[in-house]
Amino acid sequence: MLNRFSKLLLLGLAALIVFACQPDNPAPQPQVQTEWVSRTDGFQQNYVLDQLVILSRHNIRSPLVSKNSVLTRLTNPSYQWFQWEGQPSTLTAKGERLEAKMGTFFKEWLEKKDFISKYSADNYAFRFYANAKQRCQLTAKSFAGALLPGLNPRVEMNVQFDTMDPVFNPQITKISDAFVGKAQKEIQEKFGDLNARMASAYAIMENVIDITHSPAYPDTASFSMFPSSVNFKLNAEPSMSGGLKMACTVSDALSLQYYEEPDEKKAAFGHSISFDDWVSISSVKEWYGDILFTAPSVSVNVAHPLLQVILDEIQNEKRIFTFLCGHDSNVGSVLAALEAEDVDLPGSIEKRTPIGCKLVFEAFTGKDGVKYADILLVYATAAQLRAETALSYSNPPAGVKIKLKGLKENADGLYTLADVEQRLTKAIVAYDAL
Repeated sequence: MLNRFSKLLLLGLAALIVFACQPDNPAPQPQVQTEWVSRTDGFQQNYVLDQLVILSRHNIRSPLVSKNSVLTRLTNPSYQWFQWEGQPSTLTAKGERLEAKMGTFFKEWLEKKDFISKYSADNYAFRFYANAKQRCQLTAKSFAGALLPGLNPRVEMNVQFDTMDPVFNPQITKISDAFVGKAQKEIQEKFGDLNARMASAYAIMENVIDITHSPAYPDTASFSMFPSSVNFKLNAEPSMSGGLKMACTVSDALSLQYYEEPDEKKAAFGHSISFDDWVSISSVKEWYGDILFTAPSVSVNVAHPLLQVILDEIQNEKRIFTFLCGHDSNVGSVLAALEAEDVDLPGSIEKRTPIGCKLVFEAFTGKDGVKYADILLVYATAAQLRAETALSYSNPPAGVKIKLKGLKENADGLYTLADVEQRLTKAIVAYDAL
């Protein structure tokens, strides 16, 4: 039997032997995961992220109209709309909190890429620029504050507060009889009868608001009663008249109520409706936006100043991070002007430009020395929005790859940066031909 001293001596000798047998160069430790979207094997070793340029939609706001306007006229008087705080069309407290969660996620992402340490208030590496509307300015400030906590990054506002900055204003700035004729033809070819495709969605909404017991009934028994048409005017947003415009107001308010009201049944005024029904309800306002802003000639017209800013930012060698904050019309028109393919957006009731979404342009340098680019649409899912879920690499927002028609990807799913810059240039030059 070994005494206690002998046992300790043998243990010590064993430890020395194990230590001596360790190789001079220990096996590498597993790498920290720095990609949260699906990538090919070896992507991290083959590409270095150089820059992010982000075009964001503002986060959750109150409806554009007050509850005592058309919403009241079209709704059963016994139904109570969500009690919104603040003025119409302003970012809500929940929207502010949600945007901070998205900023916190991007902070984790950029820390893994060693971007955050490069921030300085007195250099040009980071830029935050938002439309002067409260919902855009506060979204940008919430995101920036969470991305760079304690550093108080400045958010640019280049016009008077609560007015539309021309960069973010989706207005017609070049018009002629030829343009109007071409735009109307494109809308007709792409969308057809503006009400017909929304008939089933109209029926769902009309049931939810109980339009047949509203003050507007029977003069307004259905949104389909009123033909819809689009009009163009110089230095103004494309406008619409008819049933779709009326339906869009209701669709917008119901979708926002779904995000804010914890009780999903209460959000539908006591009706038990499915997730697909909420998708249908939201599709009305998205159809409205698509018609107004995504016809080819219209998109390059209304997105022109923003396309120029995006290209300038991508080509700015001193910039590594740009955050631009505007509206769904901005994201939608830019995607259309760039000839983006349609994508599915899992988990969202908004299938085009979800609330708070980010159109992210990534620029990389490959191991081969070539500059590459990728485009993502990043958004919180409906479940994440409703529950105010914390976002992180373990619970990330959704990220969907945006493909541009006619551009060729490499084996890792990237475009050359030159091709993306050329597509931006093509859309910018198309404005001159209007």
